[in-house]
Amino acid sequence: MSLTVIVSSILLMSCNIIEPEHDPITYGETYVSNMLSTDKACYQPGDVVQLSMPGIPEGEVTVRYQHLGKTIKEEPVTSRQWTWQPPSQDFQGYMAEIHGKVNGRDTVYSSVGIDVSSEPARFPRNGFLSMYGKMSASEIAAVMDDLNRYHINYVQFQDWHWKHHHPLGGSVTQPMEVWTDIISRNCYRATVQGYIDAAHARGMKTLFYNLLYGALDDCVNDGVSKEWMVFKDKNHGVHDTHPLSSPFKSSIYVLDPNNQNWKEYLSARNDEVYQVFNFDGWQIDQLGYRGSVYDYKGQEIEMDKSFGQFVTYMKDKQPTKRLVMNAVGQYGQEGQIATAPVDFCYTEVWSHNNSNGYTIFSNIITDNAKWSNGKQTVLAAYLNYNHGRKGRGWFNTPGIIMGTAAAMAWGGTILQMGEHMLNNEYFPNSNLSMSGDLKRAMISYYDFTVAYENLLRPDVPASGVNSDWYGVDVTSETVAFNQWAPQKGQIATIGRHVDNRDVVQLLSYRNATHLDWCDTDANQGEPDWLYNISIAVSASEQPTRVWFASPDYNHGAAMNMEFSYANGQVQLTLPAIKYYSMIVLEY
Repeated sequence: MSLTVIVSSILLMSCNIIEPEHDPITYGETYVSNMLSTDKACYQPGDVVQLSMPGIPEGEVTVRYQHLGKTIKEEPVTSRQWTWQPPSQDFQGYMAEIHGKVNGRDTVYSSVGIDVSSEPARFPRNGFLSMYGKMSASEIAAVMDDLNRYHINYVQFQDWHWKHHHPLGGSVTQPMEVWTDIISRNCYRATVQGYIDAAHARGMKTLFYNLLYGALDDCVNDGVSKEWMVFKDKNHGVHDTHPLSSPFKSSIYVLDPNNQNWKEYLSARNDEVYQVFNFDGWQIDQLGYRGSVYDYKGQEIEMDKSFGQFVTYMKDKQPTKRLVMNAVGQYGQEGQIATAPVDFCYTEVWSHNNSNGYTIFSNIITDNAKWSNGKQTVLAAYLNYNHGRKGRGWFNTPGIIMGTAAAMAWGGTILQMGEHMLNNEYFPNSNLSMSGDLKRAMISYYDFTVAYENLLRPDVPASGVNSDWYGVDVTSETVAFNQWAPQKGQIATIGRHVDNRDVVQLLSYRNATHLDWCDTDANQGEPDWLYNISIAVSASEQPTRVWFASPDYNHGAAMNMEFSYANGQVQLTLPAIKYYSMIVLEY
């Protein structure tokens, strides 16, 4: 979270609709409660996966375990809970599918992604918590079960701390049982620890949130020196502050991250946190560009030039703890945060552009990979932003899915799931609610990014240069396609070479009212379903196999496709597309 808001920032064609071989996913609250699930968000190699499904369909039902569209095992389902031993290979995504017969036709009833990875930074999926009132163990478990179903493997503990400059309430020997956060809400020690324990039980890593340079107005009483602070003038007369009014208990005073005394002070306070709470690391925040600012001696500070060294210092002080740092609008990312010892690149996105706003996502994700020599990206991108600021309401499902799809198709994810879906930079804000349709859709998208993570988020070359992306031509007599960037009324294509495969992503912007990733006023249009479209995909040689999968269709299960090859084109029939579909050509 950033506590400041710095905003930097054709022809609809028809096709013949043919009854699909498989039905689209049926969304809704009832379906969500009966879907297939696993006991952890991710697994170590050698771990046994426990699966469960409350409502097993009648008749002969089997579970099919798939890896990149190929079945590795199939067995009957005879109870509501069972176990599976995945292959021992590290960093692999799988999909478990429940199959049965409906009118003699093989049908997928439900599915779930399974991530087997010894290191979560390889495929980060960031979630959050933001409220720590008095809670029972069952209430905590319910929240964490939701995050688990989205396969969240990093959990930010937002706004959990007592004071920015003194995050632990009390002392190591006498920690407070209850303290107030920045907006004077009660936080319970038992709730914070309960959440940490619940996260660890589900294979998740926990990160406590704090600024790298924040202090409250009583900081001098707690040992912070005025000489460590940042000023708006050269005579240290005007503090650089982020002003906050009631009910916030203090404005935030900015400290100099270059100052050695401040770094030592904050590192000591972090040690206190780690002695009381077994957090796995620190989610480091900043406030973006501060304008012209000065240290106590009147020397101008280039704030972003200090970020890499600050992160490295903190890693040296707590080498077993994980670090992630927010690059607000990419401020300080290149040459600093990206190359520092952070688990992954994290960008809070503030740029908006109605004309080609989705390319902001693709640019950030590819820039981060290049600047960091191959680290993955999580975006803090606040969808339906203006709509949520107006008061309570509902998220606009098309806008949320289209933003999510664009990030995932380019190999990133969005920080969006917590006790509620995230809408703005103040994480406890829960003005907007998710419909049953949206909940189910988001689960399907997270299943998809896990099951196909080896194609969506492959290893990036050591240089960080994404030479495997390419422009792919897809043509049809009935539907308009174009290479990325998106165009309204058309389906955008993205190609990527992964090992012996060409992975073709198709993202629909038919019926789009705009091309802004934020859908800030919640007015994005819903694309129409298209079925059984004859298309041609450019390919340099004849594939040995072609298959299809979509988070919107058939529960994300892969489907083999018949095809022909001639004159550098693969001719096939695309089974379906609504928001996002994927075609894989294997050689």
